Amino acid sequence: MDEADLDEPIPISALQHAVCCLRQAALIHVERIWEENRFTAEGRVLHEAADEPGQRRRRDVRRVTALPLAHRRLQLAGVADLVEFRKDGAGETAYPAEFKRGKPKFHRADEVQLCAQALCLEEMTGRPVPQGSLFYAETRRRQEVSFDAELRALTEETATERARVPLHRLGSVVVFGAIFVSPPLMQALAAGGITLVLLDRAGRFQARVEGPAAGNVLLRRAQYRASETAPTEIVRSIVAAKIAN
Repeated sequence: MDEADLDEPIPISALQHAVCCLRQAALIHVERIWEENRFTAEGRVLHEAADEPGQRRRRDVRRVTALPLAHRRLQLAGVADLVEFRKDGAGETAYPAEFKRGKPKFHRADEVQLCAQALCLEEMTGRPVPQGSLFYAETRRRQEVSFDAELRALTEETATERARVPLHRLGSVVVFGAIFVSPPLMQALAAGGITLVLLDRAGRFQARVEGPAAGNVLLRRAQYRASETAPTEIVRSIVAAKIAN
């Protein structure tokens, strides 16, 4: 299974951003707003080696870099920096390792991202993944992470609640700028009666996408005729209803 098998997958990295800051997650993954700075540049340089797909074996450990991951049930997709497949009596046990530029943080965002990789590996390999590690460039050390029940629950909650917006809670979706909206998402919005409005970067209206509108043509014609012949009565009724509420 790969990302192509999933409908609108959530990037695994979005979980890390969602735990840290929901607004940051929305800016990066919804509005596609990203600006390079010294910290992100240092992180990019750190990941250059891990971003090259490849594998090598050292004794009983097979090391795979830039490994594509996916989880069907949680609708997750991403790429692991490094996965060590450690040989044991039953075969190989996956051990994900993620590279970070700074140092260990007070929140669990990095651990959630790593645990999401472990959940993907478990579904893909059919074997438990009990541990992984975070390598921080500032400390130059690996921090071992155990995927216990608490961390797994937080990761699944983030994937199913924080990183998603249930469609039934939306009245409309407004898109600013050159944001790609996939056909499956447009179909889901239309089926749910949710209007999609497209604006340019300056906020000027470009288009509106709506699903089929239910209604009686004869009733609509009668409503239009009434609005032309008795506008005062209609306005008076609307104002009275507003005051009553």
